[in-house]
Amino acid sequence: MKDVIVIGGGAAGFFAAINCGIQHPNYTITILEKTTKLLSKVKVSGGGRCNVTHQCFDNTELVKNYPRGNKELQQVFSKFNVQDTIAWFKQQGIEFKVEEDGRIFPTTNSSQTIINCFLKLTQQLNIKIITSCEVFAIKHINHKFQLKTNNLQFVADSIICSIGGHNKEGHYQFLKNLGHNIISPLPSLFTINLPTHTIKKELQGLSVQTAQVKIENTKLSYTGPVLITHWGLSGPAVLKLSAFAAQHFFNLNYTTNILVNWAYPLTQIDVEEELKTIQKQKHKALPYSTSHFNLPKRLWEFLCVNSTITNEKPWAEITKKQLQTLVHNLCHSTYAMQGKTTFKEEFVTCGGVNLKEIDFKTMQSKLIPNLFFCGEVINVDGITGGFNFQNAWSTAYICAANM
Repeated sequence: MKDVIVIGGGAAGFFAAINCGIQHPNYTITILEKTTKLLSKVKVSGGGRCNVTHQCFDNTELVKNYPRGNKELQQVFSKFNVQDTIAWFKQQGIEFKVEEDGRIFPTTNSSQTIINCFLKLTQQLNIKIITSCEVFAIKHINHKFQLKTNNLQFVADSIICSIGGHNKEGHYQFLKNLGHNIISPLPSLFTINLPTHTIKKELQGLSVQTAQVKIENTKLSYTGPVLITHWGLSGPAVLKLSAFAAQHFFNLNYTTNILVNWAYPLTQIDVEEELKTIQKQKHKALPYSTSHFNLPKRLWEFLCVNSTITNEKPWAEITKKQLQTLVHNLCHSTYAMQGKTTFKEEFVTCGGVNLKEIDFKTMQSKLIPNLFFCGEVINVDGITGGFNFQNAWSTAYICAANM
C-alpha cells in the first residue's frame, strides 16, 4: 500500500496518475489541481481538437523538435515513444488521423474525446481528484511528504510533480524550498509583433508556404510556412524561431529586426538572375500581371510597390535600381519587431526544474527520493505540432513505471 499525490491536473498529471493506477492497483492516488479546471491545455490544443502527438517515429528526428531537453528526451523516448502513445490510446478505443503536416488528432476532431477518456479511467481506477487545491509547501520527513495546501494537509509516500510551465519563478517556490534549482521561465512559442509596419494591415491572413525568418545580425533562422496576421508574423517558421531563440529574444527585450526571405530557398543571386530572365522574356508584360517565386499575388504586388515598381510600365522599362530594390525586398525584407503575442491559447514556456537534478531513467529527483517530475515543469519544451504533449505522455509514463 502506498499513498501517491500528483500535483497538477493537466495532461502529464492525469497520464501519470492513470498509468500509476493501472500498474499499481493497490496504491492510493490523488490528483491536486489548484484551479477549478482540469486538463485545460488539452481542451484548447489544436483549436479544440487536441493535437495528441506528431507522426515522427524516429526518436533521433523527434528530439530535434525540442529546443531544450533534446539529449535527455532521447533516453525518455527509448522507453515510451510516439508509437507507444498511439497504441496506448488505441487500447482505450481512441482512433487517430494524421494530417498533412504530421500532426495527429483523434478522428472525432474533439479534445473532449481525450478528456472523457482520462476522466473515465480515473473513475474506474478510484483516483481521487481535488480541485481548487494549491500546494504551498512540502516537507520531506522520515521518508514521508507533508503537503500544505490552501485548505487541507496531505501526507504521501511519493509525489509526482506535474504543475506545467509558468511565466513566473514564484510558482516553483515550494520546489526551490526543497532544494531544487529552477531555470528562470521565459516565453517560448509566440508570434512576432510588427506595430509600425503596413504589411499586417494590407496582407493579414495571407500565408507563404516556404519562407526563411531570421533575427538580424545572428545565425538564428528558421524555414517553413509564414503567416501574416493582424499582429505581425506567425506560422510554423516564426514559432520555431521563437522557441529556439527564446533566450535571445528575451535578452533583446523582444525588440529587434526580423529578416524574411520570401523567395527561399533561392538566394539573392538566384532571384536577380530570374528577374533578369523575366525582364527579357516578358518585356512587354506589366509586372503585376503574373506573380513570381510561388508568392501570393497580393504579396507580390506589395513587394513591387515597396520597390517603387508600379503597374503602369512594362518589365522592359523597369530600371536597374528598381530591380535591385525588388531583389532586396524578396530576399531581405526587414521588419521591426516590437513585442510578442502568445500563440493562440497554447501558452508554452522554457525554464523549470534543472535537468541535471533529474534521473531520466526514472524521472525521479536526484536530490529527494520518491519525488518525480513530468511534463513542462522541467526545463523541456517543444515546438508546436504535438511535441509538448509527447513529452508529457512519455515522462508521465516513466514516472508511473518507476513508482
